[in-house]
Amino acid sequence: MRAPPAPAVRAPVMVQDWRLLTFVHWRYPADAVQALLPPGLRVQTFDGDAWIGLVPFLMRRVGPPGVPPLPWLSQFPETNVRAYVPGPDGGGGVWFLSLDAARLPAVVAGRAGYGLPYCWSKMTVRSAGGHLTYHSRRRWPAPAGAGCEAHVVVGRRFDDGDLTALDHFLTARFRLYSVLAGRLVAADADHPPWPLFRAALPDLRQDLVQAGGLPAPDGEPLLHASPGVRVRIGMWRPAAR
Repeated sequence: MRAPPAPAVRAPVMVQDWRLLTFVHWRYPADAVQALLPPGLRVQTFDGDAWIGLVPFLMRRVGPPGVPPLPWLSQFPETNVRAYVPGPDGGGGVWFLSLDAARLPAVVAGRAGYGLPYCWSKMTVRSAGGHLTYHSRRRWPAPAGAGCEAHVVVGRRFDDGDLTALDHFLTARFRLYSVLAGRLVAADADHPPWPLFRAALPDLRQDLVQAGGLPAPDGEPLLHASPGVRVRIGMWRPAAR
């Protein structure tokens, strides 16, 4: 099964690479996730369950289009905790419970300019011989000390025919939502289909999901890894409710 196509963002306000990702997903009761969403959004379920994603990765070449990236400011680790909501056209959207990033200016800009719940964290992402290791420990705001330690072993690539509707439900997400000045807004993210790989998770210690307002995950997570894609992000616009 092929992934649904991304919307075309013809005039991006930001471009960036999302690299060395791992998608870690758990099932949750839909009402527990719905309680964390703002008015105007409803949780999107798959076979009756909501899903929460923990996604650590490396941001690279971050900046406005046509502007050379600044070496220090344009590359940093990030880890987000996200819930899933339907877009008005039936496509998949994302509501972020938190976004931890290692660059304080990016955190301040994300909170002030985009209304996103960015947090400043001490973070690293390392890749060697098919192994990915992630470290994050929150500095600000509360709860300080929340974080994630993960060791991921990347396996073989999924063929298109191996990917299921659930795989695409969890990863093919091209719209993000936020609240700015009391209004629900949305922006599109345009990128090629994810190159997705199987993954194993021999070690995971995290409390970012709990810091986002949910009980600790229960059961084995569903995993996907990806070397990443280049992303074009559009302007915020009022969201259809």
